[in-house]
Amino acid sequence: MIDDGCSGVLPLTGRLEPWQRDLCDRPELLAAWIAEHGSPLNVLDPGPLGRHAAELQDVATTHGIRLDVYFARKANKALTFVDEANRLGLGVDVASERELRQVLERGVPAHKVMVTAAVKPRALLEICVASGVTVVIDNADELALLIRLAAISECGTSLALRLAPQLPGRAPSRFGLDREQILALVEHHLTTRDERAPKLVGVHFHLDGYAVDDRVAALDQSVELVDALRSLGHAPKFIDIGGGIPISYLDDADEWDRFWREHRAAVLGEREPLTFEGHGLGLVAHAGEIVGRPNVYPYHQQPIRGPWLEQVLGQSADAIAERGLELRCEPGRALLDGCGLTAARVEFRKQQRDGTWLIGVAMNRTQCRSTSDDYLVDPLLVRPGSPLGESSARSIEGYLVGAYCIERELLTWRRLRFPHGVDIGDIVVFPNTAGYFMHILESASHQIPLARNVVGSAARRAELDPIDLL
Repeated sequence: MIDDGCSGVLPLTGRLEPWQRDLCDRPELLAAWIAEHGSPLNVLDPGPLGRHAAELQDVATTHGIRLDVYFARKANKALTFVDEANRLGLGVDVASERELRQVLERGVPAHKVMVTAAVKPRALLEICVASGVTVVIDNADELALLIRLAAISECGTSLALRLAPQLPGRAPSRFGLDREQILALVEHHLTTRDERAPKLVGVHFHLDGYAVDDRVAALDQSVELVDALRSLGHAPKFIDIGGGIPISYLDDADEWDRFWREHRAAVLGEREPLTFEGHGLGLVAHAGEIVGRPNVYPYHQQPIRGPWLEQVLGQSADAIAERGLELRCEPGRALLDGCGLTAARVEFRKQQRDGTWLIGVAMNRTQCRSTSDDYLVDPLLVRPGSPLGESSARSIEGYLVGAYCIERELLTWRRLRFPHGVDIGDIVVFPNTAGYFMHILESASHQIPLARNVVGSAARRAELDPIDLL
């Protein structure tokens, strides 16, 4: 059962959906699923997705704007979420040829698919033209190729142009083109007279980070670009703000603030480290001061999701509504909040000379990791039945280590506390991993199979997601 079996030396307590609590309260069931499907195991429940989409849409409605939500498929490869998005009438944003083919095969209508891939080979654009999905164009080379493919096709092709907003104090984005570059491309290469020419239907942008002011500035620049494109005879009908809609994994702001306060002290040598070998998580001590910044997701932040969008639209809604524009967004993490967990079996315990314990878990660090340095949510320890091997019932502290033959193969850098010990056969549960953590970096090195993905709950038999049947 879920108890106080595991926490950080300074706790970072994750928020759990009821289905996650119910499943962890049935440890024998979870153990049986792992025995059948292997460790680690990704458990999925698409239920919260619709609630999160509705929260965003309701905010837009109060401002008199239509918001089309497109699920960012890259955040999780499971087809369960594609099916749920389609059932709810949402769109799907895809980032590769295989993602596109799978989405179309699942019956998502072409007009509800956006292709935002960072690199778009000819084969991908050929499918885009043939199917009629909307392509987000990032550069002149993509546009030239799309125009050539459209010219030899009898299918209509729709495109949006990706704007790289100019934001004070920020480096230029890798994605998109500036306003002048876009207008020059449109004037020289896009015509409104040829019926086979691609139709310019929208403006898109992609921003790193979560600052409200940055989104407002980017929206203002997108509205200005829409006006300029309309003056050239084109008819863009939407602005797409991409993803990056923030969420919080933790409910307790005090825990989050305390961790970083004490971690900074540890990096400065003012207290014992909270991380393996004093890993700074982006921070470095220099001349008695901290330099750098945390290289992790902001696991606690405000505002999030609906209130965040309210602040954005509070400054931008009138300009969007006055032009009759639709607003689009492509959330991944914000839709998948609470939609998954990753569970893995403990295989060994080993005490080092300094007294620290290493807890060996049947998974590797790529199976619960995004592009940031660490996963800053306390794992849960689920204890099914009688332990195998000698019990370590006394309180211990240490680190979760994974299956790769790498010296620093840590599943989480933080030092963890196990007040009642850890036993072979116990299950470590990483909560709320559906958004990016499961799949964005997963690797099958050492010929260790990728984690399987099942849809299930305490009241529902676990079934493999269709992605594992392909």
